[in-house]
Amino acid sequence: MKKLFIASCISISLAISSCSNFLDVTPTNMGDSNTSIQTAADAKVIMNGLMSKMANVDYYGRNFPLYADVKGGDFTIASQGRGYDYLYVFNHSASSNPYANIWIQGFHSLVQINNLLANIDKLVNAGSTEDFASYKGQALTARALINFDLVRLYGKPYNMDKSSLGIPNVTKVLEYNAQEKRVSVDENYKQILQDLKDSESLLSKSKANGYINYFANKALQARVYLYMNDYDNALKAAQEIIDSKVYTLYSNADWVKSWTSMFGTESIFELGVYPNEADAGVNSLGAMFRRKGHGSAAILGNFIAADPFLTKLKTDDTDVRWGVMGSDEVGSTHLGALYKYSGSTTLAGDKNSPANSTAVNIKVIRLSEVYLIAAESALLKPSPDKSLAATYLNAIRQRSPKLDAATSNTVTLDMIADERSKELLGEGHRFFDMMRWNKSITFDDDLGNISTTNRPKTIDRTFFKTILPISLDEMNANPAIANQQNPSY
Repeated sequence: MKKLFIASCISISLAISSCSNFLDVTPTNMGDSNTSIQTAADAKVIMNGLMSKMANVDYYGRNFPLYADVKGGDFTIASQGRGYDYLYVFNHSASSNPYANIWIQGFHSLVQINNLLANIDKLVNAGSTEDFASYKGQALTARALINFDLVRLYGKPYNMDKSSLGIPNVTKVLEYNAQEKRVSVDENYKQILQDLKDSESLLSKSKANGYINYFANKALQARVYLYMNDYDNALKAAQEIIDSKVYTLYSNADWVKSWTSMFGTESIFELGVYPNEADAGVNSLGAMFRRKGHGSAAILGNFIAADPFLTKLKTDDTDVRWGVMGSDEVGSTHLGALYKYSGSTTLAGDKNSPANSTAVNIKVIRLSEVYLIAAESALLKPSPDKSLAATYLNAIRQRSPKLDAATSNTVTLDMIADERSKELLGEGHRFFDMMRWNKSITFDDDLGNISTTNRPKTIDRTFFKTILPISLDEMNANPAIANQQNPSY
């Protein structure tokens, strides 16, 4: 059975040379990967493993948010050759820098999820009285999140061409020789929404630090509906979270120090990163955005905030978000180094130990984002409510005390877009936002005197490299997908 599981990992997860076999744990006295889950406690062991995989550097621990930020125009590089700058200059192809580890980690996680779901269904059908509801709900919601992330990387934006190819829809345990094909972006989104709707009633409305609860599911629904331009449903989901008052926005006085704490009042879904588990040290997400040499000579100063972003923040010199910005190698007054995922500009971390400043939890969904989703949806829905849009926007805009509050007469999408940029910097949104808004991105190449042959200075979503290539290794491992490469690669 273990061989079958590993073979299916290889079939789905491209060139993976070995699979972490945490489904082969034996939390009961004995059993293989198809019988080890006998109780709800066993299912929790599996869920712990899944959360750990999602916090891995190949996914939320670094690669996924890094991709979405450094390609979105709010970051630049001071020089080339420090690692991952190929993302910024779009130097990737099927055989070179394909950035395929997210695909590997994502589909490997889907294999784990589908095994868990199959085992739960088998036990329930056999008459088990164990309460698996929450774990089934978490697994389905996690499957929706992973598929949503992958389809945004490998498929065109939903509102651009939903009939184009997305990713394989893998919703069951596969045979060792399975060769799954890509389906349309539309089919991916339908599966994502089905998983979210099927799971919401299974989840608790209580806070669940480090796990997925009902409100994490609803927040993901709001995000998915927003990407589909289904503003009525996005607003409905966002308002349910806001009106529940289970989560509260940080005050201006607390916003900066919130990054030094785990599971704050805004964290709807947060992944734990611990010194002995998932901490990538100088290769962590936080290390990618720090000033060169800060905390370690191995910190390279990979990415810094671009001048156009800093210009937005400079519209208010009292904006509380300056508190997570520090000087970079450009100069002591150039505050382009981001310290959210170092805990603070003094490397406080979020676990009461400066030694753990690279092991900072990843905020996957925060309440601030939900307010901004509500603002955008209220503004753009078929029957716009500009007053409501301004109200939700001002809840976040007040982090810039000197800026005039938005009103029903002044609120615009550009104002909301700027607020998303300032509030969510470094959290993995900007590039995907620019793509769904169909906006062009102009890169701040001048700051580092960067010359690139792999992309022009300004791009839009018609540029073929705005979606990743299917890697050569995946096409070799799965011939069924070989003729489904993304255009122009």
